[in-house]
Amino acid sequence: MHFATRAIHAAQPSDPLTGALIAPIYQTSTYEQDSPGVNLGFDYSRTNNPTRQRLEEVLAELEGVAHCAVFASGLAAEHAVLHAYLRPNDEVVVPNDVYGGTYRLLTRVFANFNLTVTAVDTTDLDAVRNAVTGKTRLVWLESPTNPRLIVSDIKAICEIAHQQGAKVVVDNTFATPLFQQPFALGADIVVHSVTKYLAGHSDVIQGAALARDAATFEPIKFLQNAIGAVPAPLDCWLTLRGIKTLELRMQRHAANAAAIADALGAHPAVSRVYYPGFGGMVSFELAGTVGDVTAFVSTRRFFALGESLGGVKSLVCHPARMTHASIPAERRIALGLSDTLIRLSPGVEHAADLIEDLVEGLRIVQEKRSELITA
Repeated sequence: MHFATRAIHAAQPSDPLTGALIAPIYQTSTYEQDSPGVNLGFDYSRTNNPTRQRLEEVLAELEGVAHCAVFASGLAAEHAVLHAYLRPNDEVVVPNDVYGGTYRLLTRVFANFNLTVTAVDTTDLDAVRNAVTGKTRLVWLESPTNPRLIVSDIKAICEIAHQQGAKVVVDNTFATPLFQQPFALGADIVVHSVTKYLAGHSDVIQGAALARDAATFEPIKFLQNAIGAVPAPLDCWLTLRGIKTLELRMQRHAANAAAIADALGAHPAVSRVYYPGFGGMVSFELAGTVGDVTAFVSTRRFFALGESLGGVKSLVCHPARMTHASIPAERRIALGLSDTLIRLSPGVEHAADLIEDLVEGLRIVQEKRSELITA
């Protein structure tokens, strides 16, 4: 079955009670039981809910496994994975430009664990091999990374990690299961900020953690129920609706991103473009100052300045002061996250309009710089 068909049909039959083509929202907190402990598989919606269960089954199908837990946010999903698998004095290997929220979890939320967090260039397999030791519990990958869109050899890194007894977690948010299947490459756990491309319309906050096997999944599932950071049924229903158009949206996102990357790469006001050749994200270095960045990101017509990504409406972000602000400035710079790096999440508007908007912003920046030089 092809991906587009699975996104619409997998784990999404018509409602057996009514024949409704789209399943209802089970907006309930609790369920009537036949007798104590005897029920129809549901007793309390923190533990399980039919709408959430359907979403978990769909996501698992798309990632090619049988185990998925959906959470109230991407960071809640990450926290459950870290809580399940990290112990005091463990080592964790992460990419150089790991997402700021993940960095905050590891260095502040888990501060009492005295973790050793080693950031490496995950494109350098020798560097990864040197970083992974017998004390490494997790190798945490983003591929592509956020925000520099660096792609790693997941299969090779899984082999390195597994030789040392470490599990590999892959954040598949940017690639989505359409463009990348981490479990097929050896990953043990996959996490998503479902908020982004999976839901796709900037109207849901949600996360997911998936596991290759039941044993790996069990502690994550336990924490989903025990901590209770679960999404509401309506949010799950909205994501189910969004997933049905995932392939269509991703094709447009990717086409727009490729066209924008080409346009930016040829522009004199841009010193570097980050684009991995697939997916919907583009980042670039503005040849200017932080003031130029502020002027550019704050005045676009079609690119709204905001956190997040992956929605149908285009977004622009300044990672140094937004998504990665929790990383100290000196560390950001050392890891290659400059103050003039701009991240774009092209939506599904027409590419020509988006390019025109960006080029106009770059023209204004150039004019202002020229005025300052001649003043």
